[in-house]
Amino acid sequence: MAPVTFGTVTRYWYVFYFLEDAMTTGLGRSHGRTTRARRAAVGATLLALTLSLALAACGSRLDPDTVARTGADTGATGSGGAAADGTVPEGVEAPVPGADPAASAPAGSGSGSAPAGGAGSGGGGQAAAPGGGGTSGSGENAADGGTKAGGCAGFKNQTGITADTITIANASDISGPVPGIFESAQQATRAYVAYFNSTGDICGRKLKVAALDSRADAGADNQAYTTACEKSFAAVGSQSAFDYGGAAAAEKCGLPDVRSYSVSAERTACRTCFAAYAVKPNQVPSAMPQYFKKTAPDAVKSVGMLYVNAGAAPDNAENFRAAWKKNGWNVTVFQGIDTSEFNYAPYVQQLKDKGVKLVNYTGPYQFTVRLQQAMAQQGFEPQIFLQDATIHDQRYVDEAGEYADGVYVYSQTGLFDDFSNKEMELYRAWLAQVDPDAEPNTYGVYAWSAARLFVQQAVALGGRLNRQTLVQSLAKVKDWTGNGIHAPQQVGAETTTNCVSIIRQQGGAWKKVSPGKYLCGPLTDTGLGG
Repeated sequence: MAPVTFGTVTRYWYVFYFLEDAMTTGLGRSHGRTTRARRAAVGATLLALTLSLALAACGSRLDPDTVARTGADTGATGSGGAAADGTVPEGVEAPVPGADPAASAPAGSGSGSAPAGGAGSGGGGQAAAPGGGGTSGSGENAADGGTKAGGCAGFKNQTGITADTITIANASDISGPVPGIFESAQQATRAYVAYFNSTGDICGRKLKVAALDSRADAGADNQAYTTACEKSFAAVGSQSAFDYGGAAAAEKCGLPDVRSYSVSAERTACRTCFAAYAVKPNQVPSAMPQYFKKTAPDAVKSVGMLYVNAGAAPDNAENFRAAWKKNGWNVTVFQGIDTSEFNYAPYVQQLKDKGVKLVNYTGPYQFTVRLQQAMAQQGFEPQIFLQDATIHDQRYVDEAGEYADGVYVYSQTGLFDDFSNKEMELYRAWLAQVDPDAEPNTYGVYAWSAARLFVQQAVALGGRLNRQTLVQSLAKVKDWTGNGIHAPQQVGAETTTNCVSIIRQQGGAWKKVSPGKYLCGPLTDTGLGG
């Protein structure tokens, strides 16, 4: 799980990334600080984690017990105080972008700081939200994207729609072997709903989020989508490691499913399912390998590819190797590393023996740190260390320390602290509102984007809105950027994006080093099948 692969999204590799991630960060870190109590929780989950990894690596599809919670029914709130339906309790205000969120968050909320500079960046202006404060945008940054609203004549109440509300489900991995695996997707969905509800409605109806828990479990994902079919109009922003579980349920009931990511072939094949980030494994963008072929021609002559040997990661690594060879890279080392491995010295020695000059690793950022520590211990310093957006994360920087300096990343989103990007500004502001302790990441970005996509499509349909017309409308969406927050995505066609950007960690900050907004080029067909 990760993060994120630039050309293909690893089906089950996400599980390994986020379980490991939650062990050391999600359970134990809040803005770079770890408490003893949370460290104890990490230890308590270690056994469950080991078993989960073993089962997933063998292709096990876990059976559910029950879906853990339905936030819309319980009125559950995040730590930031926003309810699951996206409403904001009295007295909670959205922070002004560019200011310290702690200044507008409730006392003692533990809010982290937001990058400065957003307030004067232009574009989306500020407007009053319910409760006396808040942030909103205008034009394309408006909650409805400036979409021309369809007439409301003929609007009918239906499954998930009453005279007052439209209920959308978000089924993400919240509990399970390690809590909070994909909480960011649910947080971002709630954030967008709070934003939309503060400014408008759809034919007189406000949005409400039914927060469902897919528990990193295919069976629970199926149960969550069975519930969504019965009680919600659509599903929006969902993120599950085993998302194949609910694919058949969604399609059978005709449920529009506008996901953050689709990570399995079954979900991609679902005819009512779409994603803000969709992929086909055998389609790999050529832009990244071509960038390094031009900027580091000597380094790409000797490439070492290491990857976490779990789930679908080996298959995806094969696709990468095939694509990069077709783009002129010479891969001299191709090696998987088991999740249970702690001794990385032999792998580093293999890189040294082969004279590797460019090291590419695919796996959780905690394992990245292990690899980099082993490289330093053996005095091995390649010309380039490259990874996907897994490590575009402040938590990696905190943990890696000096080893993070100089690493390259290929990504499909804007920089999280770039508030000249008006949409990123909005995402960060409203994320801080629903949960001041929430951290931005790529899953949150794409869940926010999925929520925007749903809203704009629903607003445009107006009185014609129903499940069938929404699915038909989504199937026509192409070059979707979530209003500039990420690279163009082919939502309707569900093909891999052909654009990436190259960023680099320098002096504790991420900086884009590739020219333009994104590098775009043809997709390389690996020939290994989709």
